[in-house]
Amino acid sequence: MNAAELAGFLRTRRARVRPVDVGLDGAGRRQTRGLRRAEVAERAGVSLDYYTRLEQGRRLRPSRQVVIALARALHLSDGERNYLLGLAGEAAVPVPMSRTTDASARRLLDQLDAVPAMVLNSRYDILAWNRMLDALVANLAELPARERNTLRWLFTGPATGIGPRDRARLGRRCVADLRGSGRYPDDPGVRRLVAELSRESAEFAELWERHDVGVHRTVTKSMVHPVVGALDLSCEVLAVPDSDQRVMVYTAAPGTGTDRALRGLWARVGEQGG
Repeated sequence: MNAAELAGFLRTRRARVRPVDVGLDGAGRRQTRGLRRAEVAERAGVSLDYYTRLEQGRRLRPSRQVVIALARALHLSDGERNYLLGLAGEAAVPVPMSRTTDASARRLLDQLDAVPAMVLNSRYDILAWNRMLDALVANLAELPARERNTLRWLFTGPATGIGPRDRARLGRRCVADLRGSGRYPDDPGVRRLVAELSRESAEFAELWERHDVGVHRTVTKSMVHPVVGALDLSCEVLAVPDSDQRVMVYTAAPGTGTDRALRGLWARVGEQGG
């Protein structure tokens, strides 16, 4: 288990819960933001001393039952509860970090000709992509492998074409998803990436310290392409079974301006390829 990470996660989750959310009287002055330690301990059925030591990073080993009780007391989501179980050493060992594209993901990518698509691992490395993604973003083959990482684009790179508001929103989602993967701090590659981005981006460092946990699902993204102009895209994320890989596909609602723009972009790709 990772006592320091567990302690930080408990502290930030406790500060997030309002007394009224758990049926407590929130009237009057409270020196503690969120719940008091005693209130969490009572709701979870553990002693105040035991819970205090958990938040202090003492090397205790809470049982699965205690972790689940703490998750209920802190109103954690399913993803946050599973993350807490992982910190306590109760989760399954994750599959190895992908370095090459899964065969089923490669087959799916090969079928997605007319829409931009790419394959990511849980560290947000881009493992494979199609020609439409090149047309939408950049010629990825010309970039060093280290720079083909969407988190680096969002926090230390140009994030070409994305407005500040969308970039910030995507950054929050991706950071929560990275922590929710359960690979930090045990995976050396994820640990190095977090350390690097924390040094180079104050925004990333601040988001990482929030200890938010989430799963990166469908999200909308607005961007301006240098050729076809403004685009309102839906980013569909498809998980690859028994792998840490995801296929991310950019689509548009039929009949919209973005749909027509993507068709025009696909026509240009066909002309260049021919």
